Amino acid sequence: MGNVYLITGASSDVGCALIERLYAEGDLFIAQGAGDLSGLAAVCKAHPGAVRTYDVDLTSEKALEAFICDVKATCPAPTHFVHLPALRVVNAKFKNFDEARFELDLSVQVRSAVALCKAFLPAMAKAKKGRVLFMLTSYLLGLPPKNTAAYIMAKSALSGLAKSLAADYAPFGVTVNCVAPSMMETKFLADTSDLIVQASAEANPMGRNARPADVVPAMAFLLGGEAGFITGVTLPITGGSAL
Repeated sequence: MGNVYLITGASSDVGCALIERLYAEGDLFIAQGAGDLSGLAAVCKAHPGAVRTYDVDLTSEKALEAFICDVKATCPAPTHFVHLPALRVVNAKFKNFDEARFELDLSVQVRSAVALCKAFLPAMAKAKKGRVLFMLTSYLLGLPPKNTAAYIMAKSALSGLAKSLAADYAPFGVTVNCVAPSMMETKFLADTSDLIVQASAEANPMGRNARPADVVPAMAFLLGGEAGFITGVTLPITGGSAL
């Protein structure tokens, strides 16, 4: 048996690209998405039997509990956990802060990460090896854009969780790291104004926004054997911006 990757948000552009990058014969990918798993169709076809998909609404505590129970009952213990999901960024002035939507994003990004780490990190610690990787944002590296308080708060909580877990699990050979890309041109930007996307590209020292192909290799490195002495870090992937 190869590695067992638990990837939440796997149906995203980054998730699908990461599966393609990581795949080796004998590996198993436990791939969670919510609502639309069509993005995973190509990797499932390319690697028959290696990708097990789950449609799980991470805003539902019951759905998350059922997911965890099924993975524990039917899959080998994950050796790697990659946490990618987030609700799309909504630019809104703070006076219009949407508490209900913020609670949903906290469930998707933070509460689900806590529950999944609580469920699966003890087995990694017992095995004396494991890799955990969270998706953050370069917005945490300096002054963030205006009108993004909800997104920044959720990502900041996830960053704090990663640092704490890194300290707790380092003695057991389990690493916990994060990547922090600048704006990445994926379907995640569907609700973002083209003017904002273009302005971000023009402001970047490399004259463009990030792409999954820029981010996935760094993620694969942090998930690999050569990164065994790297933990508790957030790796900027920004083309020179946010420095």
